[in-house]
Order: sequence, then C-alpha cells, then structure tokens
Amino acid sequence: MDVEVRLRRIRRWLWLVVAGLFLSGVTAFPLEVEVRWLLAASDPLAGQFPALVDWIERVHVGLVAAGEDYPFLRYGTDWLAFAHLVLAVAFWGPLRDPVRNVWVVQVGMIACAGIVPLAVICGPIRDIPWFWTLVDLSFAVGAFPPLWFAYRHIRAVEAAQPWTASTAAPVPTAG
Repeated sequence: MDVEVRLRRIRRWLWLVVAGLFLSGVTAFPLEVEVRWLLAASDPLAGQFPALVDWIERVHVGLVAAGEDYPFLRYGTDWLAFAHLVLAVAFWGPLRDPVRNVWVVQVGMIACAGIVPLAVICGPIRDIPWFWTLVDLSFAVGAFPPLWFAYRHIRAVEAAQPWTASTAAPVPTAG
C-alpha cells in the first residue's frame, strides 16, 4: 500500500479519536442540563427499562443536590472535561508527524486498556450499576480500534521509510 494512502488512513482514524475526545470533553461541562434532557427523553422507556430510568433520575437528583449544596464538586467534572480537551490536542503531534509521535497513539491505547480495570473495580465501589459500567467500557471499545488501526499504519509507514531513528547507525564516540 502506498505511503500517502496510509498517511490519509492514519489521519482519518486519529481524527475520529480526536472528535470523540472533544465531544467527551465539551459534554462534561453541562452535565446537569444534559442529564435533565436525558431523563425527559427516557420517560417512554420507564416501562421496559425501569432500572436505567431510575439510575438516570438518581444521577440527576445527585447533580442538582451537589450543584446547590456543594457547587465546588462540579469543578471536578470541569477538570475531567479539560483533560479530555487536552488529550484531543495531544493528538496534533501524530496528525502532523505520525511516525515521530507514535508514542501518543501508544499512550492512547494504554489508556483504553486502563479503562477496563478502572470501570470494573471502581464502578462497584462507587455503587455504579453494571449497565452503566458497560457504558464506561464502551469508551475503551470505541477508541481502541481506531488507535490500533492508526498504529498499524504508522508502523508500516515507518518500515517503508529508508532512514528512521530505529535503523540509524550508532554515532561513534570519542574514545
């Protein structure tokens, strides 16, 4: 496969991840409003999925109470949102030079793998229902494949380059 085709594919996969991180970031700011909308939209599902609707209502009540009584707790989700936006910006490096910045893609894949133990261990500790743990796990399932496809193309581009850091001859030292 042509290097230019691979570079386009790398960038397509990485833009998908950047878009997901950006959307995750900006939607973490207005949580109370979003959960209120979700609760209103979930009303028709109450008969089929009562546990889900009860959970959404519980989350909404908690967000409202925290906002009224402990508004500083919202600052934690502001930082969560900011972290997602910063991670999205970090992918600017691999978008510009994928081979040189492959480490960002590797860190992204490691972070996806880290979601699994975090959700499986901390979810029950924090009284998160199992179906919501599946939602949390979906972030790993959604982000890992595009990162993996980009990574595979990056390695192929690197292998096609006649001179890379990994194949460079060692620099002689004065001795």
